[in-house]
Amino acid sequence: MSKAIMIQGTGSNVGKSMLVAGLCRAAKRRGLSVAPFKPQNMSNNAAVTSDGGEIGRAQALQALACGLKPHTDMNPVLLKPETDVGSQVVVQGHRIATVKAREYAKLKPTLMTAVVESFERLKASHDLVIVEGAGSPAEVNLRAGDIANMGFSQAADVPVILCGDIDRGGVIAQIVGTQAVMDKVDNARVAGFMINKFRGDPSLFDDGYAMITQHTGWQGFGVVPWFTDAWRLPAEDALDIRSGPQNGSLKIVCLVLSRMANFDDMDPLAQEPNVSLVMLKAGEVIPADTNLVIIPGSKSTRGDLDYLRTQGWDVDLAAHQRRGGHVLGICGGYQMLGHTISDPDGIEGVAGDSAGLGLLDVATQMIPDKRLSTVRAMHAKTDLPFDGYEIHIGRTDGRDCQRPFAFVDGNPEGAASPDGRVMGSYLHGMFSDDAWRAAFLRSLGADAGGLSYSGAVEQALDALADHVETHLDVAGLIAAAR
Repeated sequence: MSKAIMIQGTGSNVGKSMLVAGLCRAAKRRGLSVAPFKPQNMSNNAAVTSDGGEIGRAQALQALACGLKPHTDMNPVLLKPETDVGSQVVVQGHRIATVKAREYAKLKPTLMTAVVESFERLKASHDLVIVEGAGSPAEVNLRAGDIANMGFSQAADVPVILCGDIDRGGVIAQIVGTQAVMDKVDNARVAGFMINKFRGDPSLFDDGYAMITQHTGWQGFGVVPWFTDAWRLPAEDALDIRSGPQNGSLKIVCLVLSRMANFDDMDPLAQEPNVSLVMLKAGEVIPADTNLVIIPGSKSTRGDLDYLRTQGWDVDLAAHQRRGGHVLGICGGYQMLGHTISDPDGIEGVAGDSAGLGLLDVATQMIPDKRLSTVRAMHAKTDLPFDGYEIHIGRTDGRDCQRPFAFVDGNPEGAASPDGRVMGSYLHGMFSDDAWRAAFLRSLGADAGGLSYSGAVEQALDALADHVETHLDVAGLIAAAR
């Protein structure tokens, strides 16, 4: 009989996504057919699914941990923030609206049917479904109409394990306080707790662990030390964005935009031993010794173009280009490189036009139709194939498109400047292809080759499963599933 268990957190970024990935891999290694599920996610880091939709990147990683292809049922509601007050709403893989927070509060209760429908399909196909909550059930002001935490747990009758983050301090208050603010019905759904991100000797927390049990009456399932290989796994939350080791001879700078999307494009570069990847934050200057600047994807291209200029990065980019440096724009970053970005219908915000950076002779117009597809491309310069995916709105044309970045099904894709130093492409995921990544980096002067990125991710998932098996009562967690 199929069962499910739900991991909720005392707050955002307590490590739920990684723990679920580790538990998924651990359950798979025990011979179970297991699938991940997150009722509602908020992230601009999305993955294209096997059924032609999109879900949060964390659920795609969890699917990999399960040995499955990503499917829209694994994350039926995805919110993609476009502004500080509004998000694109994706239901079962496809955009249905762009709404402000107050409007979403009214829409949210109507989405439970789709959420439970997707969950039940997964549950019918697998022995175990491991569910990840969002934010915290302690946000009791949001309990009415909730589909992400206790609302879903109640609707689908799934027991909850509450996870606290000791690294941010006050973990006893996190867990005991969560119990204190929830009502009796929701408290009864909690089967136990766990502690995550402990640094040092976990036995030093034995007294605190006992206090939590004493105050809550909940069963403890373990204390998980900090997982040092976490950086080798794709990050979903912008809070987890970090630079790679700074010991490579080739310096690549990625501009951290305010609405940066699909930033896991950079993960393979961070693991290249001869590359120093710098994730450049607000207020920082593009270093003069940079070889390649990457302008990543964005959920609000015109808004992030303004943000880029506010940081003075447009001036830095011009200086970088004069020094003979290379520039690569991916998706929204590609659109920014052109002369203009037109959004007459206000698809990504306020309707209007914006002047681009003018580093490519192209122009972009936003269109309502979103392109979602996995592709096999042929890089124009190296004639090497690579796998990637498209997830964007907008159409880009211009004279520099006559020098395409790649070919997809024989059709030109992207653009390059006459000297080849400025490049733009709509294709995400290109750097995950080992052979192509090595050739591209060698063209920039790096001694690259030998890294298997997919192999490194698999090794990290196995190490994560070993980690949770060592420090959590995995058998007890599986037994608690219902």
